[in-house]
Amino acid sequence: MPLADLGDVQLNYTLHGPAKAPPVVLVHALGTDQRIWDRVIPTLPDRLRILTFDLRGHGGSSVPDGPYSMGALVRDAERLMEFCEIRDSLFVGLSIGGMIAQGLAVKRLDLIRALVLSNTAAKIGTPEIWQRRMAAIRADGLAAIGAETMQRWFPRAYLKSGAHAPTQAIVEGTSVEGYLGCCAAVAGTDFYTPTSGLRLPTLGIAGSEDGSTPPDLVRETIDLIPGAQFALLRRSGHVPPIDQPEAYGARLTQFLQEVGHIG
Repeated sequence: MPLADLGDVQLNYTLHGPAKAPPVVLVHALGTDQRIWDRVIPTLPDRLRILTFDLRGHGGSSVPDGPYSMGALVRDAERLMEFCEIRDSLFVGLSIGGMIAQGLAVKRLDLIRALVLSNTAAKIGTPEIWQRRMAAIRADGLAAIGAETMQRWFPRAYLKSGAHAPTQAIVEGTSVEGYLGCCAAVAGTDFYTPTSGLRLPTLGIAGSEDGSTPPDLVRETIDLIPGAQFALLRRSGHVPPIDQPEAYGARLTQFLQEVGHIG
């Protein structure tokens, strides 16, 4: 996979589809990487230009010294889109990716014509919750939170089947410095006021079994944006691209059609 050298960070990214096709940007959750989209992309129309990438400190991207700010994560996405010559995209952000999506839409509306805020919120958790999590990771590594994270992320039946194991391995294999850096970014973010100023086509997606960003929290954020739609995926958790990729892809495709991003 190519690396985009942005000076202070090198981002691992992938471009799918024809160069002149309507662009879609997909941004992953904390502690994962762009592989969470692997089973969604084949369900989407083939006439799209799709950009996926690993956040700083994640996957194959470089790991600058932390802590990171949400502004730095937004700027990474902004610079990568410019590097890849992508504008007027449908921008899909999941969890921390959804926070990046909100920040980028406020800053650079020319880059985003429609927004999908998936399993996310204008504010996630409290600084105290994040500080406790970060302390546990500093003491015992990411294995200290792996099992507990899976309990919040996936429905009980999915956990019982053991299907979560590859995702847990990705989380526990993430750079500790990178994970902590991004934890600090989430802990310091409250987008209620800026997000309430957004005026663009928006879809919110929540999983009925999501223990990290429950449906009511997602809906509260979506309701800040006039005219935004809300979709609830049944029997899905915090990362529907992993546990419900077909249903997730179908809802994205429907939204792509509704906003005229594809014919």
